[in-house]
Amino acid sequence: MGEPNYMTPRGMKRLRDELEHLHNVERPKIVAEVAWAASLGDRSENAEYIYGKKRLREIDSRMRFIMKRLDHAVVVDPATQSGPVVRFGATVEVEDDDGNVKTWRIYGEDEVDVEHGVISLKAPLARAVLGRREGDSVEFFAPAGRRELTIVSLRYERQV
Repeated sequence: MGEPNYMTPRGMKRLRDELEHLHNVERPKIVAEVAWAASLGDRSENAEYIYGKKRLREIDSRMRFIMKRLDHAVVVDPATQSGPVVRFGATVEVEDDDGNVKTWRIYGEDEVDVEHGVISLKAPLARAVLGRREGDSVEFFAPAGRRELTIVSLRYERQV
C-alpha cells in the first residue's frame, strides 16, 4: 500500500466530483467526437481524430491519477481536531522577523490554494510547524531561502 493521502471532506468531494465529471461528461463527449472523426475516413491526416485520441488519453490518465489518490485517501475533518499541537487540518497564524502575520491552513496535497491560505501537509512551512505549539519558533528552507517564523496562534476550525 502507498503512502496515505490525507485530505479534508471537501477535498475528497472535489476529487470525486471531478472523477464523476470526467467519467460521465468529458469522456463520453470526446468518445463521440472521435467516433464522428473516424467515420470521415483517413485517420492518419484527420486532425479531429488525432486530437480526440490525445484528449482521451489525457482524460484516462487524469482519471487513473484521481482513482489512485482516492484509493489512498485518509479523510480528516479539521473541525473534529483539537489540541495544542499543529497537525493536519490546523489553521496556523505565523509571524516573520519583520512582524508580518500570515494565516495558513494545512490541508492535503490535492487541496492547495496558496492565494486563499491553504498549503500542503508536505510544504516546507507545514513540515516545519507540524508537532509544534503556539509561541514556538521554527526555521525552514523555502524556495526563496531560509525563513524563520513564530507560531502566533493555532486552531482547528470548520471548513467554510
